[in-house]
Amino acid sequence: MIVTLTINPAIDRTISVDRLAFEDRAYIKSSSESAGGRGINSTAVIHAFGGEAVAMLTCGGCTGKRLEELLAARGIPSVVAPIANETRTNITITDRHGLTVNLNETGPQLGKAEVARIEKTLRETLAGAKWLMLCGSLPPGVPSSFYAKVITMARQKKVKTLLHANGDALREGIEARPTVVTPNQQEAERLLERTLLTRTQYLEAAGQIRRMGPESVVLSLGARGAIGAFADGMYEALPPRVDAVCPIGAGDALTAAYVWSMARKVNAPDSLRWGVAAGTASARLPGMNFATLAQTQELYKNVELRRAE
Repeated sequence: MIVTLTINPAIDRTISVDRLAFEDRAYIKSSSESAGGRGINSTAVIHAFGGEAVAMLTCGGCTGKRLEELLAARGIPSVVAPIANETRTNITITDRHGLTVNLNETGPQLGKAEVARIEKTLRETLAGAKWLMLCGSLPPGVPSSFYAKVITMARQKKVKTLLHANGDALREGIEARPTVVTPNQQEAERLLERTLLTRTQYLEAAGQIRRMGPESVVLSLGARGAIGAFADGMYEALPPRVDAVCPIGAGDALTAAYVWSMARKVNAPDSLRWGVAAGTASARLPGMNFATLAQTQELYKNVELRRAE
């Protein structure tokens, strides 16, 4: 079983407009709401692929109740840790050219007792699990060392870990030696405190991050695919050219497909290929939608996997 943790979930409101332009009016073509958060998204992808996955998350207030309803409507297995304050709402605005604006709330304030209950619930949920995916931002009140602590706890239970975070939570989590860390380009730049512009810089960055502690690194590069730094060397997975309609969530599809593949005992380089296929296939879809296994398989055939020299 794969467990995902989203400690700072949200109701995601996605608004599609005709075009986004600075200081100009945009007309709404459609709007929708869904259960949001990197871990929730990853659970949905794994579940759709036929894998066994459960989403653990926090929920509070009326927004939290609505979030639980949305999860139930999608048939996503979940374990909820109740909190006192209101679950956040995020807004995504995208146009037909793929231009996107994200407006995210920071999230509810959590107390020490609530954090302790989350850790206890997670410890219980990990019984029988093979993988734990730690995904997304930490809400106010949660220490930046939280993911590092959880990674150590999971290792003691012989559960493999994927970390997809940002800032201090990423930096401290890496030092706890997770199984794999999956930053995107912007997250890697902030972690390393330098700009990444060229293929050589991407390869150097992936290798440098791996030397900081994790067993493996998957550096997500959007339309340029991803780079994997593994025990047996560096690999590139290059996607075919596609028309991206809404790239939001493509990174979640990549990490989900990677873990889904690894849980099926596929090797890391080919799992990287599956991840890039899922991310690319999802970017072709409108709104916050994720590719099916069939759509991913179609793209998988055209993803080029090669060892990086």
